[in-house]
Amino acid sequence: MSDKHLASQFDDDLNNISSKLMEMGGLVEMQVKLANQALKSFSLDQLQDIFDAEEKVDLLEVEIDSELAAIIVRRQPAARDLRLLLAISKITTNLERTGDESHKIAKRIRSIVELGEARKIALGDLHAIFDMSASLIHRALDAFARLDVIAAANIYKEDDLIDREFKGFTRKLITYMAEDPHTISSSLDLLFIAKAVERIGDHAKNIAEFIIYIVKGTDVRHSSLTHIESVVQ
Repeated sequence: MSDKHLASQFDDDLNNISSKLMEMGGLVEMQVKLANQALKSFSLDQLQDIFDAEEKVDLLEVEIDSELAAIIVRRQPAARDLRLLLAISKITTNLERTGDESHKIAKRIRSIVELGEARKIALGDLHAIFDMSASLIHRALDAFARLDVIAAANIYKEDDLIDREFKGFTRKLITYMAEDPHTISSSLDLLFIAKAVERIGDHAKNIAEFIIYIVKGTDVRHSSLTHIESVVQ
């Protein structure tokens, strides 16, 4: 079999697994979007869609991991091709965990609604944080599709803003609970929701790091923004 034919088969393998990753990403993005909408409306109507998508996401994670292992054994890739496969494995994990966070948020929203405690606390800040996190996941998937390291670096930068906003919202919840003990139950649910939202931003940042790894061959995990910006230039 010619080297050219082997290369063509490998390209087909990469395209197939990348398509599955984007399919998984689309499902996860839908989960995040629905959870965000449910938090704004305190409606239970779409929560089941989030739960149903969870099983599909989990199945895709298993399929992708299995195919990655088969490709590595069969093709024995090197250099950038191997980096791409390793990064896809890591990105898949972060997408699955993003879906888990949406699932957690949906369960907490259901708890708040069933307790009849919706709307007791002003949630403008939390809505803004959720919008940012949802946007980062969308942009991370878009950056992966284009292998855009500049977009990936910008995602890394904006996750810091989410972290700061999360801390500010947490302080507000503590104040609410101190001033009105009746808000403690719903405040705790909201605290778990806020943490899950913050973690969605973290997973988007992690995906961005692996995009940079694919393109530049540099592992930028736990690096400063200054170092990351120097790598992508």
